[in-house]
Amino acid sequence: MIKLPDDATRPVAPVLENVTHAQKLPGRQLRMIHNHQRENMKHLRGLVTVARSGGLPDGGAEAAMAPNEMLQNLREFGSLCGQHCQIVHMHHSIEDAHIFPALADKAVGFRAVVQRLVDEHKSVHALLLQLVDELNALNAEQSETRLEAAMRTYEQLETFLLSHLGYEEDSISDALGVFKIGI
Repeated sequence: MIKLPDDATRPVAPVLENVTHAQKLPGRQLRMIHNHQRENMKHLRGLVTVARSGGLPDGGAEAAMAPNEMLQNLREFGSLCGQHCQIVHMHHSIEDAHIFPALADKAVGFRAVVQRLVDEHKSVHALLLQLVDELNALNAEQSETRLEAAMRTYEQLETFLLSHLGYEEDSISDALGVFKIGI
């Protein structure tokens, strides 16, 4: 099990008042992107369920996601992670490289929140990689032990990622519009 940061230690973002409808739009866009990730969590749960009921296709977890165009494109760049891993990793990379630094530069009060979000991205990435490894191991050798390891990692990932997405939305959605940071 990967040790994750404690939700209770998350910094609290400054409260922004009188946020206009137009300023809320980037935050709504962020929520739509996160909702796509939430849907992908359901897909990952489906992969674990498939593995439990009789196995993944030859090639493991990645092969089960092969029809996805994004995954095929990313495979050209040598990625070994599954569809969800790639989507989350790409999303987090954009946030870490562009959105979070812009917010930290424009709003000093958000720096602790931004740093925490960056740190949580590292934990999410570690969980995603571990899950893909465990699903592939389960496909190679189906056993109750491997199944339980994959389920534990998936449940840890799902709980942490969903909490992370909510924390991010609650903390920075309005700030994106107020400080004119595009998504």
